[in-house]
Amino acid sequence: MPLLTTTIGAYPKPESVKVPDWFDPGAMDSSVATTAYTTALERLGEEAETIFTEGTRQVIEDQVSCGIDIPTDGEVRRENYVHYHCRHLDGFDFEKLTHRVLRGGAYETDLPTIRGPIAARESFLPHDWKVAQSFTERPVKITLPGPMTIADTTADEHYGDARALGQDLAAALNAEVLALAEAGCRHIQIDEPLFARKPQAALDYGLEHIDRCWQNVPDHVTKTMHMCCGYPNHLDQEDYAKADPRAYFELAEAVDASRVDVVSIEDAHRHNDLSLLDCFRDTGVIFGVIAIARSRVESVAELRERLQAALKHLPPERLIAGPDCGLGHLGRDLAMQKLRVLSEAARDL
Repeated sequence: MPLLTTTIGAYPKPESVKVPDWFDPGAMDSSVATTAYTTALERLGEEAETIFTEGTRQVIEDQVSCGIDIPTDGEVRRENYVHYHCRHLDGFDFEKLTHRVLRGGAYETDLPTIRGPIAARESFLPHDWKVAQSFTERPVKITLPGPMTIADTTADEHYGDARALGQDLAAALNAEVLALAEAGCRHIQIDEPLFARKPQAALDYGLEHIDRCWQNVPDHVTKTMHMCCGYPNHLDQEDYAKADPRAYFELAEAVDASRVDVVSIEDAHRHNDLSLLDCFRDTGVIFGVIAIARSRVESVAELRERLQAALKHLPPERLIAGPDCGLGHLGRDLAMQKLRVLSEAARDL
């Protein structure tokens, strides 16, 4: 039987969407870039919604034309998949930023700053989902950043306690998830790349907070979590930092016991020991077989071979084929080439 296919989140922005994008080199490395998004929205004025709607239409139609069963909205409206969400929460300061050195000194930037209690405001993602869903009969998936990832990409000047901060972030995210579910969204994904980089923190409190994000979500909603292993600065960069390959094994049992229905893992940039899949006794797996940082287009044969290997460990109803992560570095033409190969390989198993 054919496998379902999906994308993970980001898609190359259409030319018409003239807002900063975190896939641009250095785009989110300074206060200038962070404030540029607000400036761009002010410049677009009343035209912004029309431009975002048309851009969303294009990315949905691209994915559907390539055969993707569960497309995303492509995160077209977002300058950064984390900060876009934070702009809609109480407690964040996007004017007075805080300088931080991250990743063991490998990266430094100016970050939005938490200066008060985190709380949800009026929901905003149901609007984004309704616009995207209007362009297809296939179910559109909406993504949210997870509590640990938000905490890692902002500066905390209020809580001083990772667990307390995560609890409030989870409560705010839960409000948005419930609003999406009430609006009719059936596929909701929370992204937690920090889990693979900090598996002990994920086990100590990260998964507890993820479960809080899913509290009271109805059973007909598929609750997905994406665990990224790292992102390059540009296409065909092979030396970027990646998470320890043992991290997935350290987390698998706890993820399987959580409220997560489907976990998204990377396999294309670095193949896993596929005994990993045996750890997921109930949880479905989005299996990344498309490399999002390499310009080489995979062949149908090699993807089919890897998916068939995965099917020795998971039944087809619990395996979904996808890319490793977001497609923003690829550009539209290359992204569509790779998605067509993905769909053909998943269809002809």
